[in-house]
Amino acid sequence: MYDLVIIGGGPAGLTAAIYAIRLGLKTVMLEKELVGGQIALSDIIENYPGFPSISGAGLMEHFEAHAKGLGLEILMREVSEIQTKDKSIVLKTTDGDMETKTVLVATGAKPRRLGAAGEVEFTGKGVSYCATCDGPFFKGLSVLVVGGGDTALKEAVYLSKIAAKVYIVHRRDEFRGEKIQQDRAEAADNIEFLRSHALKEISGDMVVKEAVLEDLKTGESKTIAVDGAFIFVGITPTTGFVEAEKDEQGFIKTNQNMETNIPGLFAAGDCRTTPLLQVATAVGDGAIAAYKAADYIAELE
Repeated sequence: MYDLVIIGGGPAGLTAAIYAIRLGLKTVMLEKELVGGQIALSDIIENYPGFPSISGAGLMEHFEAHAKGLGLEILMREVSEIQTKDKSIVLKTTDGDMETKTVLVATGAKPRRLGAAGEVEFTGKGVSYCATCDGPFFKGLSVLVVGGGDTALKEAVYLSKIAAKVYIVHRRDEFRGEKIQQDRAEAADNIEFLRSHALKEISGDMVVKEAVLEDLKTGESKTIAVDGAFIFVGITPTTGFVEAEKDEQGFIKTNQNMETNIPGLFAAGDCRTTPLLQVATAVGDGAIAAYKAADYIAELE
């Protein structure tokens, strides 16, 4: 039986693993896709202490190497259900059941769809949710970025260095992102702002060719020629398999100790209710969760 099973290999999970192993807990990590999490897809990170500028993948390589250097075992498995059993927890996985004393859910969150007509049909054919992944395909072309937060602004600036033209479409007059990100976007000669506009439809033949926008002040529609559309309108937590208490958006509710309402079940990082979704906050969550899991196990014994 394990002391701690960590579900998810992003910043929160890897940090928890480092702390848990140092605390002497028999620990294993389960990951179904990519060790490093969504942040590994980011082109550049400039706000993680000690690394003024580093790629998301590069930063996560440091995290993973640190955890593996301490002996972390990582298994590529997906968890479908978490069941409580007396003083232990049973996980239903794609490779059989696993029993553990505590579980940390650190599964993060994924990009949310906008819901525009044609969005689903053209996903992978011009519609994308990751500029780092797909930006190079649009060298010298025109693209649309939808959103008003830090991610939308950062990715628009990144795309402006590749594409010939970048349109930023935002439903409001004001952006929610940091001023430094807005300043960088406004400084780019090939970025055009379409404030108070909404993306209503994406169309084309085999790939994206046009986007239909609505002016939310006048109600008028206009069509612009674009070769791609990048959507950055929020995230959805990966928590469907968890039966713990959640908020209306599906984020797991925890207390300051990262404890859920289920004994022995902890949550950390972007999958839990938190005012800030950043690597730095996920790291703090993971450290707290590991320490509190150790306390919980000590009380059990």
